[in-house]
Amino acid sequence: MKYTFRFLTMAALGGLMLQSQPAQAAPKKILVITQSRGFTHGVVRRPKEGLCLAEKTLAAIGKKSGVFTTVNSQDAIKSITRDNLKQFDGIFFYTTGMLLPAGDPRDALMDFIKSGKAFVGTHSAADTFKQYKGYVSMINGSFAGHPWGGGSTNGFLNHEPNHPTVAMLGKEFMWKDEIYQYNNFEPSSVRVLFSLNMAKSKPQMPYHVPVCWVRSFGKGRVFFTNLGHNNSTWENEMYHKHLVEGFKWALKITDGPSAPNPEMQAQQSINAFALFASQKLKLNQAELVKKMQAKAGDEKFITLLRENSWKSRGRDMKLIQEVLDALK
Repeated sequence: MKYTFRFLTMAALGGLMLQSQPAQAAPKKILVITQSRGFTHGVVRRPKEGLCLAEKTLAAIGKKSGVFTTVNSQDAIKSITRDNLKQFDGIFFYTTGMLLPAGDPRDALMDFIKSGKAFVGTHSAADTFKQYKGYVSMINGSFAGHPWGGGSTNGFLNHEPNHPTVAMLGKEFMWKDEIYQYNNFEPSSVRVLFSLNMAKSKPQMPYHVPVCWVRSFGKGRVFFTNLGHNNSTWENEMYHKHLVEGFKWALKITDGPSAPNPEMQAQQSINAFALFASQKLKLNQAELVKKMQAKAGDEKFITLLRENSWKSRGRDMKLIQEVLDALK
């Protein structure tokens, strides 16, 4: 009798312990759009039967992490409707071109994100809807070339190594991939997490090139990383971690700041310009940085710096000289 009582007591305690353990959250549901209505990247080109590399990778890392499941589509008009979006917690874009007609289909996408849902974009998500201001404003940029081709290995500066979406990358890293530069990029709209390190990249340009950023958009969250052109990137476990953490942040499973950081971006603009000008014009780089930092709080100067360095494309030295003249 004594042993029976002890057994029942232990069983009851075990049951209480099991009940007290928090249940694992159900995976979130992500709509994966890999449609191309412009250039078709290899990683989203489906074979005659089966899924593309990006779709297969997302399904695998979602399942392995337990964070999300995926539903795949290369037909945005069919998939991005108000009714269909109701079943999803977030949406992923690796896309090109004008995917949706004007009016409610586009509004449905924007409203979905603003309502509190997640948007995760990689690489050519920034080469999508270039004539639709609403989308360009949301993602904060549109493709304007890639001087850093897929065969080049370049350096990157991680501005926030404690942010969960980029913590795995370290303060500086090298990566082989195609890197975009952007029109319609507004520094005051996003928090840039890592950028090209011009000192360790070829070609060296006189302007800041952001590569990964986050933002709040209405009640939703947006995570964008330019990495993802090369097959080797999609096969890289570090990239897998980067994406999983991007999804977790956008889905509000983890937290991290999204407030814009234009001051940091201005410093990167100064550094890129000073490196370029010192090499092209045989100037003292440290002295030039010092002079430019003294004007870092001058909005007019920073605007001139950004606009002229970008318009110059590293070729029109008259525009570069105008910036230098503004330091006198």
